[in-house]
Amino acid sequence: METNQNYVMKALQLLGSLGLLIYDYSLLFSIFRNLMDNAINYAGEGGTIEVAVVEQPDLWQFTFKDNGIGIPAEHLPRIFERFYRIDKGRSRDMGGTGLGLSIVKNAILLHGGNITVQHPSAGGLAFEFSIRK
Repeated sequence: METNQNYVMKALQLLGSLGLLIYDYSLLFSIFRNLMDNAINYAGEGGTIEVAVVEQPDLWQFTFKDNGIGIPAEHLPRIFERFYRIDKGRSRDMGGTGLGLSIVKNAILLHGGNITVQHPSAGGLAFEFSIRK
């Protein structure tokens, strides 16, 4: 079984082969690592995770979605805030510090892109983000 890091490394190798200019490799790695970790943690056993990329003239458009448990709609506007956690009762051992998606958003902004999140009809979450070429 491959680790999350192996999947992320393969994704970054694919991006390199597509000619994506990586401004800051560690920040780009953190984007994919955080999104992959969250998807794996919340998609559950038998869940589906999809990652897609579309080249546009001035940017790369990514879609990262899963069919897991998702989150209540009222939390969506705040999930990119630092230290924001959906379940305040979870200990740090069980969950994160609430920094992962904030790091993702800021890394994408530093690469000249933006990020949005939606509830797909199949459940889970769908993150769409762009990175400028």
